[in-house]
Amino acid sequence: MKGNKLKAVLLVEDNENDIELTLHSLTEAGLENPVSVVRDGVEALEYLRCQNQWSSRQDEHPAVILLDKKLPRLDGHEVLEAVRADEHLRRIPIVMLTSSREESDLLRSYDLGVDAYVVKPVGLRDFMDAIRDIGVFWLHVNEQGYPATAKATLGC
Repeated sequence: MKGNKLKAVLLVEDNENDIELTLHSLTEAGLENPVSVVRDGVEALEYLRCQNQWSSRQDEHPAVILLDKKLPRLDGHEVLEAVRADEHLRRIPIVMLTSSREESDLLRSYDLGVDAYVVKPVGLRDFMDAIRDIGVFWLHVNEQGYPATAKATLGC
């Protein structure tokens, strides 16, 4: 890992089972990055913008956002669109992690600027392997292309 501080992962997911499996999979893969979990699209944007319950958040932008498509209040596409429209957030990598195999969802996600579209595997081992591979790539291999801290750009 580059540098000493491990960058966080933002997991935007409303399904409790998928949250637990994702957290377990990242841990099992040996990835020690902190994971912040939010359960709907509005809360995801509040987290990223350091608003409301997240107003005292001092952390850097997350290394990656794992974003479910089907969310309460604002869906994944709406969150993706809002992040890409925000000059302070637009470079944060976003992986759409979804159960949707609809081609229209895939195409819309890429049109809105998603970095990767991953259909959640049904089998437990396949799901865990997919999360491990996502984590290793986005947390260890990928070079980040955005300002070092949220504080510097957002006033967190």
